[in-house]
Amino acid sequence: MFKPLFKIKEIVITAWYVITIISISNYSVAGDYTIMKNDAELKKRLTPLQYQVTQKNGTERAFQNSYWKNKKAGIYVDIVSGEPLFSSIDKYDSGTGWPSFVRPLEKDNIVEKVDKTLFMTRTEVRSKQADSHLGHVFNDGPQPAGLRYCINSAALKFIPVEELEQQGYGKFISLFKQQPLPPKK
Repeated sequence: MFKPLFKIKEIVITAWYVITIISISNYSVAGDYTIMKNDAELKKRLTPLQYQVTQKNGTERAFQNSYWKNKKAGIYVDIVSGEPLFSSIDKYDSGTGWPSFVRPLEKDNIVEKVDKTLFMTRTEVRSKQADSHLGHVFNDGPQPAGLRYCINSAALKFIPVEELEQQGYGKFISLFKQQPLPPKK
């Protein structure tokens, strides 16, 4: 199981509480996925929008993002950690302007949390290893499950089926051999 690697640099004691300043190594390994933990490094590696969405719980604009109308066959992974999250096989056009999926590719890589922002209660979706904010899940999706995972493109990296093996996701190739590939556009 994943255990963060860190060193305690300094402990500052005040009259009321203890503040621990921890220096986290730039990278930790969780399973096969490398997770960047250093905030300064994340800001360098991610675009401002990717950082805002994944680290600050932001939301990108509908209909103005990379993957809402992507029809290519492949998988979507966390932009921070590379955890496999969703598949094009489970993607559909929800009409919302964001990529929508009926289910995660690997349920264990998704964490759901109650989100009470914006004067409503929703279910937030985060990646397990990197704790990236991905989007929300709603109960208005297609049957039989009735779920709509509404995900920010900025939180994702798309891996086309023809690159799965070379990028380390070869175990998912068999999914696309069972399904006819969507037409190329």
